Amino acid sequence: MNNFTKANQFQDALFMLIQSLTKSEKRQFNLYVGRLVGNTEAKFFALFKFLEKQKKYDEKAIIKSGIVSKQQLSNLKAHLYKQILTSLRMNPAHKNIRVQIREQLDFATVLYQKGLYKQSLKLLDKAKTMAIENEEKNIAYEIVELEKVIESQYITRSIDTRADELTVLAKELSQQNVITSKLSNLSLQLYGILLKTGYARNDFELNKINDYFYARLPEFDYSKLGFREKLWLYKAHLWRCFLTQDFLHGYKYASKWVTLFRVYPKMVIINPVFYLKGRNYLLESLFFTRHLSEFYKELDFFEKEIQQDRIPTNSNTEILIFQYLYANKLHKHFLEGSFSEGEYLVTEITDKIKLYSSRLDKHHIVQFYYKIACLYFGMGNNRKCIEYLSKIIEAKKLYVGEDLQCFARVLNLIAHYECGLDYHLERQFKETYKFLLKMENLQEVQKVFIESIRSLGDLYPHQFKKEFQKIHSRLQVFENHPYEKRAFLYLDILSWLESKIANKTVAEIIKEKSQLYK
Repeated sequence: MNNFTKANQFQDALFMLIQSLTKSEKRQFNLYVGRLVGNTEAKFFALFKFLEKQKKYDEKAIIKSGIVSKQQLSNLKAHLYKQILTSLRMNPAHKNIRVQIREQLDFATVLYQKGLYKQSLKLLDKAKTMAIENEEKNIAYEIVELEKVIESQYITRSIDTRADELTVLAKELSQQNVITSKLSNLSLQLYGILLKTGYARNDFELNKINDYFYARLPEFDYSKLGFREKLWLYKAHLWRCFLTQDFLHGYKYASKWVTLFRVYPKMVIINPVFYLKGRNYLLESLFFTRHLSEFYKELDFFEKEIQQDRIPTNSNTEILIFQYLYANKLHKHFLEGSFSEGEYLVTEITDKIKLYSSRLDKHHIVQFYYKIACLYFGMGNNRKCIEYLSKIIEAKKLYVGEDLQCFARVLNLIAHYECGLDYHLERQFKETYKFLLKMENLQEVQKVFIESIRSLGDLYPHQFKKEFQKIHSRLQVFENHPYEKRAFLYLDILSWLESKIANKTVAEIIKEKSQLYK
């Protein structure tokens, strides 16, 4: 395999950066380059103009264009990459408070190196105030440390008590940064446990997670916690609740998370990603606990925020808004059984997936496919359900969690049964069993259902209803089980069985249940 082939197998970082630029950012870069004498004719700008027009990265085409030799290409690309980032940093759209504080610190450092100590301290004081007011305590600590250097090396005679004040402030910021670091580490570690071992499946695992959590939870005085410390505290608690399947307390901490942004409204502008994640966890918790009225209220509020541009939009938040808004729009139809009314979402979601294909995580794409499959299943359109499930089952090279793969296969069995695809059904049984045998820690709900449904193949039509009632009785005992109930969040098997027993559609059964949740 030659170097060109290898390079083209992967998305090139420079090419992806250029493709992500908006029209205004491209215009800014053109102006930025134009201000540098002679650069409009420079090779790096010629490479930019060439790549800007390409639909895919092709090194052969670059070399063939004569812009640069093969030997010089790597260095030229690195130079262009740096120039684009420099231009973006100068763009007002990217000058958030964090960048502004860092810029002031850079200016102060330059003044300090020139021996202009008082001017440097004046800028540092201004930057420090901005940092503390905006909960940027890591940068604030860095600023204080530079102030200490200047005060200790040079007699500025700024204030008599200056040394003591800086020492106390440095200690306070250091302690707060340590608490934040420990809480953020704990949150990340809990998320790692979720990815590695999944949710707690028994008392032993529940106690293990709780012991792990409280052993690493730092000591703190809640009254002294600022926005940042509280945010990580709520986040860590939320992950513990999700891991232990305690969705009611998960709602409590997700609600605290979102309320925190109401107390500190400007933080929505500074930390829009954290705000969006909090909103999503709040809606997820309400979905898991089947709190319909509150779910409707929060989803409606979230949509209005988006429509009124109250959440800053950039390449990152744009994708998150898509993921969280549409996932919860689908959840709304799942909760109320209005599957047919939600079909319009399929086109909108698939169009967005195409639009964001280069930046959207493959796992989230597959999750959308499963939700769309569930939507079609609820509508009674089982062939479309199977079509979307096949995208998951065949996605062997993508990261797809075992839970999602398992429930996709179980739903696939049910959809094939509903379609009357007898030949395919036998094959699906064999493939599903083969897959489940390889799975570790299979839930009891999954085992019981697979064992029970297989017996349907040996029954006469008039015996089905009685058998469905038996299967329903076997599974219903798990509906409120602390470690098994999550299975019904992925796939509402009980509602499907009830629809067969009552000779109604799944949508009708769920609509009847939704009245109880209101």
